[in-house]
Amino acid sequence: MVMSVEHTVGMAQRPAETKPTKPAIDWRGRLLDRAPFLVACLMLALIIGIYGSLQSGVFSLDELNLDTAAAMTLMLAATGQTIVLLRGGIDLSIGGMISLGTVIAATRFTDDPSTTAFWALIILALGFLIGALNGLLISLLKLQPFLVTLATWSILNGVAMIILPTDGGSIPSWWVGFASAQFIGLASPVWMLLALLMFWGWFRATRAGIAIQATGSNEKSAFLSGVSITRVNLVTYGLSGLFAAGAALFLVTQTGAGSPTIGKDYILPSVAAAVIGGVSLFGGRGHLAGTLIGAFVLTLIGNLVFVLHVSSYWQPVASGVILLLSVLASSVAEKAARNRVQ
Repeated sequence: MVMSVEHTVGMAQRPAETKPTKPAIDWRGRLLDRAPFLVACLMLALIIGIYGSLQSGVFSLDELNLDTAAAMTLMLAATGQTIVLLRGGIDLSIGGMISLGTVIAATRFTDDPSTTAFWALIILALGFLIGALNGLLISLLKLQPFLVTLATWSILNGVAMIILPTDGGSIPSWWVGFASAQFIGLASPVWMLLALLMFWGWFRATRAGIAIQATGSNEKSAFLSGVSITRVNLVTYGLSGLFAAGAALFLVTQTGAGSPTIGKDYILPSVAAAVIGGVSLFGGRGHLAGTLIGAFVLTLIGNLVFVLHVSSYWQPVASGVILLLSVLASSVAEKAARNRVQ
């Protein structure tokens, strides 16, 4: 009985155990972090809503297939640009690589699938090697990415002009038909879009993906943590060149010919698509899903201008306004994030 009383008294003297409380979710912080991406989604929804109210058949699989095919070249180019922007750099050479890829395809592709596949692999390998060379020059010579890739763009454009001075050449009909091939109602570009998202889901979790984002956020801290800046630059710009080459291979399915100057039309839009989608120009923040939405926004603006029956000159005006709004949203989110940390 005594032991029982002592045990009871001891239990009474012990402090009451409290259950651990879960930390409160910072919804405001999360919302601010995603503000640029949410703004891009809102823009896309608004454009689709207006476009759908003026044009019949917009909300159909056929329209999805057409719009995705129209945006796919930009999506591929912008995917590589997104990786570079996350690193904190920029790649102007994608314009030259796209031009060079189209002229090689237009002069080397044949009706023989094995020959065409060989040259397609050559174009992809060339894109990666040229991009990796950009990264090597930036690292070893401590040069600005803008200047290095500007020079590479000029060189690649010159080579493209030597190979094919004017628009022309020919692309096999079976390669052109790839863009319109369908499976369960969805065209090849839609499946490519899904593949890009799957690639990103895998890549961002790899050691290379984590290193690129960490280096873009703080290069000094990444270096002190054992990250090889040279290796990061090689992978970053190599992938950008690879995706630019892929953009060239898809572009010829739309044009059926090569062009030594067409790549310049994708340099600034690739940056704009990424920025509209919430990718920071200062590196370290962004997601490919936002970039793809940005590419859709820029593509659908052209459709909207057409159905509104206004001059096509309004398209770059509208694109500029959207880009400005996106940069504003990104700037506000970054300032709010810094203030929250302080």
